Amino acid sequence: MIKRLINMLTGQPSKKMSGPLRISSDEHNIDLGQISPCAARIISTLHQAGYEAYVVGGAVRDLLLGFVPKDFDVVTDATPEEVRKVFRNSRIIGRRFRLVHVYCGRDMVEVSTFRAPHEASNQKDRKGRLLRDNTFGSINEDAIRRDFTVNALFYDPRSEEVLDFCGGYVDTQKNLLRIIGAPVQRYREDPVRMLRAIRLAAKLGLTIDPKTKSPFKKQAGLLDGVPTARLYDEFIKVVKSGALAMAVEQIVAFGFHSALFKKLADAKAQSKEGKFLRLVYEKTDQRINSGKSVSPAFLFAAVFWPEVDKKWNYVESDPKYMGALVRAIDEASVGLSQTFIPKRLIADIRDIWYLQGRLLNRRGKKPSQVLRHMKFRAGYDFLELRSFAGEVSEELVDWWTRFQDIEPEDREFWLENNTKLGGAEPKKRVRRRSRKKRNTETSTDP
Repeated sequence: MIKRLINMLTGQPSKKMSGPLRISSDEHNIDLGQISPCAARIISTLHQAGYEAYVVGGAVRDLLLGFVPKDFDVVTDATPEEVRKVFRNSRIIGRRFRLVHVYCGRDMVEVSTFRAPHEASNQKDRKGRLLRDNTFGSINEDAIRRDFTVNALFYDPRSEEVLDFCGGYVDTQKNLLRIIGAPVQRYREDPVRMLRAIRLAAKLGLTIDPKTKSPFKKQAGLLDGVPTARLYDEFIKVVKSGALAMAVEQIVAFGFHSALFKKLADAKAQSKEGKFLRLVYEKTDQRINSGKSVSPAFLFAAVFWPEVDKKWNYVESDPKYMGALVRAIDEASVGLSQTFIPKRLIADIRDIWYLQGRLLNRRGKKPSQVLRHMKFRAGYDFLELRSFAGEVSEELVDWWTRFQDIEPEDREFWLENNTKLGGAEPKKRVRRRSRKKRNTETSTDP
């Protein structure tokens, strides 16, 4: 019993342990009513079909830490095919990690099968990275193979108990993030775990255990071998964590940014570029924490904008400033194509950059044309962000703020009466009169 407790507290649980520590509802702060109705219904249905099933991972962790979970995952001893037979409104997904999406109307819950430890699978590359993870096991084994102790917690809706195999419950009380098993081996199996540690610590206010983070710098190069799609997905989770500014500092400190994009490192600089990037991350966090959405294209446009701005070298008196901007965008786009950024976003990023030039022209019909651009709102928000960094005047942003709120039929009149703000005198309109009317003019005509 003593050996078992020591193993749990050090993140090295025994594979032969008879059962978990059970934390009753009197000890933990999880209320059954906090569990997703869809997840609870799925667990109940699996029980009726003769299978084990629990809420697992992040949802249990977040509830214990006082956060509201975004997703509720379920784990069971039923195979994906067996889960599929129980729920007609479901589908099996994944190759490296096969699981089932079960739908309850508009809600969806991921249902996975208990996995065996990674040693049971021989499908690894020469660096030890796990290629497939579909070796099924018991609940004990499933707990051991999870990444962090706080993610290896199970909630049983029937008994309302939390099942703890790895000491994760104590770690939630200590606000500690600790890897399960030998850190170097676990990072070789899946290098993304290092990024995940940074994200969870920043998002949840956890302290990373010293042994967990000690290999980060030496193992950072492992991220170079991770498929770009996985890196993109993990970075987007960092963006949506609401703690991007803090996470980026850690990502750069441990050298993870080279696998993402080196431009992140500029956030540490005290230069104008560093100031702009820090502002981007802070504004992103503000939007996320206030319940607003963030466009990945907008964020990436901001991260790479200093490079465009430097090449553009905009001079207000230069009549060919748009041509210079297009050339700068083309050059920067080459760098974009060499990152994990999906091609579908690059066109949106270019539009946001291109609008920074078009928003400078407030003459004639140009403003109304820009207002109809599909990415106008993103371009305008980006312009506002640049004004916060001192790149453009507040007057320019104020002008566009007022102009977009004017009714379409009143915009022409407003432009004629705001020539100073418009940046140029509009051409005077010459009212042409018909020949018949001209012949009948008198000195009293207006």
